[in-house]
Amino acid sequence: MSDQPKQKKKRPYSFGRRARHYLSNLLIVGIIRTALALPYKTRLSFVGSLVQHVLAPLAGYRRRALNNLEHVWPEMPLARREEIATGCLNNLGRSFIENYSADDFPKRMAEAEPRGPGMAALEEANRTGQPVILVTGHYGNYEAARASLVARGYDIGGLYREMKNPYFNAHYVKTLEAFGGPVFPQGRRGTAGFVRHLKQGGRLVLLFDQHVIHAPILDFIGKPARTAVSAAELALRYDALLIPFYGIRQDDGVSFNVVLEAPVPHSDPMTMTQALNDSLTAQITKTPEQWFWVHRRWRPHEE
Repeated sequence: MSDQPKQKKKRPYSFGRRARHYLSNLLIVGIIRTALALPYKTRLSFVGSLVQHVLAPLAGYRRRALNNLEHVWPEMPLARREEIATGCLNNLGRSFIENYSADDFPKRMAEAEPRGPGMAALEEANRTGQPVILVTGHYGNYEAARASLVARGYDIGGLYREMKNPYFNAHYVKTLEAFGGPVFPQGRRGTAGFVRHLKQGGRLVLLFDQHVIHAPILDFIGKPARTAVSAAELALRYDALLIPFYGIRQDDGVSFNVVLEAPVPHSDPMTMTQALNDSLTAQITKTPEQWFWVHRRWRPHEE
């Protein structure tokens, strides 16, 4: 796809790097196994707190979240920005362990009834065999929405970015596959499979809210941000519906509302992608704690 980043030459996989990846994966697996031994609600609270108070600050995520919040909302009181950053990191931890709860999470999401005008459009496309691209951002837990739809018989695939740590990547991919539907890695081979599935009338999920080098600059939460237009390009090329959808965490920290908005009208890639940005911006404005503020979303030196 035209707006995918150029492939960087991979660094030699040295013994030291391999050892660091192996040890960090041991820590991650230890946290996952400990958490999965706990009751479901306790599990989410435990990992949410661990990420919020320990892991994310050590990784520099809290500082990056606060920097992004200051960039977007400089007039907002610092106390409120700190509150949003705290909620963001807690949501990150909860989402992580939800996605590893291969038994409990899908069962709970089967009880979440999807709503919104996009649901009728999805049902009609399923009846006629029209391809569908479900588009969302790193907001709430997008796998909650996918799991809710899979529980209702929809086979929904996705495109994922491979993790730098191969030990972690191996079990991370299994969690994506556990929710139903094929998953494809970014890159030439993965994209080919992704497109083939779409051409056959499949339903696929794309996340579009990360910085992509050389992508067009569009407005996102009131600031210029390079934004991939590939979802819109694919929708136009294969006459696919482009439906924004969200798994919105509720105040109890456990349950979700699943919302499918009306399909974005076909026009041109820039206009359609700006509509997606506007849709996600509206959700973030309502509940900013649920967006992944730790991404390097804005890079002023490339504007």
